[in-house]
Amino acid sequence: STLEVFCHDTEEIERAKKFGPLGGNLHTALHEVVGHASGQLEPGVAGPDATLKSYASTLEEGRADLVALYYMMDPKMVELGVMPDLEVGKAEYDGYIRNGLLAQLRRLKEGRNIEEAHMRNRQWVSAWAYEKGKADSVIVKVMRDGHTYYDIRDYHKLRDLFGQLLREVQRIKSQGDGEAGKALVETYGVRVDPAIHREVLDRSAK
Repeated sequence: STLEVFCHDTEEIERAKKFGPLGGNLHTALHEVVGHASGQLEPGVAGPDATLKSYASTLEEGRADLVALYYMMDPKMVELGVMPDLEVGKAEYDGYIRNGLLAQLRRLKEGRNIEEAHMRNRQWVSAWAYEKGKADSVIVKVMRDGHTYYDIRDYHKLRDLFGQLLREVQRIKSQGDGEAGKALVETYGVRVDPAIHREVLDRSAK
C-alpha cells in the first residue's frame, strides 16, 4: 500500500491504520463546514475572484484545509468527544504532509508543474510549513536507501505554523492582497523537484 511505501516508520503506519480514517473524515467535515463557512472580507474589499484572480480557488481550498488542520490538534476536540485523543490529529498531520510533499506527485505526469487547485494547496501548505519549521526541526527530511521521507518531530509546533499560515491566508483574502497570494502559491505550490517526482513515480510503480 502507499502507507508502506511513503510512511517514515512503523509507528506512522500503525497510527495511520488505526486513526487515519477518522482523521480523514474529521478533516473533511471541518474543511467543508467550518473552513469554507468562515472568514470575512474587510469593508470595501472586492470578492476574491476579482482580487486573487486565478489564485482564488487554491487559496480558498488551502484556507479551509488550514482551518481543519488547526482544529485537528485542539484538545477541545477530545473534550467534545469527537475523537478519542490527539493521536487522530497526529495521523492527519502525518498524512497531510506525506501526501502534500510526496504521495500526490504520483498523479502528476513527469515534467509537469502542478495546475490543479487542491494539489497546489496541499503542496503550498506542506512546503511552507516544512520550510518555516526547518530551523526547529519541526518536520525533518530523512533519506533512507535512496528514498525520501518526511518525519514530523513536533506536532504542536507544526500546529502553531498552520495557525500562522491560516492567519496570513485569511489576511490575503480579507484584504484582497493579490500579490501576496500569487507569491505564496507560486513559491510553494506550483513547481516540483524533478528528482523527487521521478523517485515518487518509481516508488509507487512498485
